[in-house]
Amino acid sequence: MTRLLLILIFSLFQPKESIKAISYNIRYNNPKDGMNIWENRRVTVSIFLNEENADFIGLQEVVKPQLLYLEGALKTYTYIGVGREDGKTKGEYSPIFYKKQKYKLLKSNTFWLSETPQIVSKGWDASLERICTYGLFQNKKTGDKVWVFNTHFDHRGTLARAKSVDLITEKVKTLNQEGLPTIITGDFNLTPFTQPIQKMQSNFDDVQKNLPQSDPYYGTSNGFDTEKNAEHRIDYIFVKNLQTKNAKHIYKKTPMGGWASDHHPVIAILDN
Repeated sequence: MTRLLLILIFSLFQPKESIKAISYNIRYNNPKDGMNIWENRRVTVSIFLNEENADFIGLQEVVKPQLLYLEGALKTYTYIGVGREDGKTKGEYSPIFYKKQKYKLLKSNTFWLSETPQIVSKGWDASLERICTYGLFQNKKTGDKVWVFNTHFDHRGTLARAKSVDLITEKVKTLNQEGLPTIITGDFNLTPFTQPIQKMQSNFDDVQKNLPQSDPYYGTSNGFDTEKNAEHRIDYIFVKNLQTKNAKHIYKKTPMGGWASDHHPVIAILDN
């Protein structure tokens, strides 16, 4: 029996590894946030992310100083992504942090949610530049590949949000012609009852689609209000060619009693 055949047989009987993904809008570094300024939240955020030990972390609203802090605090991770205002370091990133010892980055890029996605631009009726960062990753042990996309939709542009869904769906289709497993994380600034999210749900699996509104952990946008539960679910993990083993929202507070961010993170454990 040849060595190549032995490797093939061994790989067929290798147990598949679950993939853990997080989507988390960490709130940009706004000095006007009072007790909720980044300096009062960053340790809680970094400890939480390290403890969760996810394979992939899609973050939103990350400006350069926050990125540098997280890069130092998340020792087992590295990241991909660029600033949305210049394609380099200016403005908010939508970075993807990934386990650097576990995954090999095969390719990555960022496109703008606009009519001209290849260049820095605002799209349609959007109020700001918006982006989607993506990467193709390979598990170093199993050889399995997975596409990961991370995005943050505009908070005002109705047309921009609808068109952004179309653009991302087409990008995934164009890039992933092999039908590899796909994960899309993001703050979509849309509730599940809107047409664009329902279109996403028709093309991808929403890991929290069956979560009832009556669930106390239903919402993800909290506005730093600790007096009531978040009502609106606008942060998502969508997947394709993966099975959702478990999915939940985490309500995380700082030692001062405030929320770790004005959004709650979404966590999913996924199986091939």
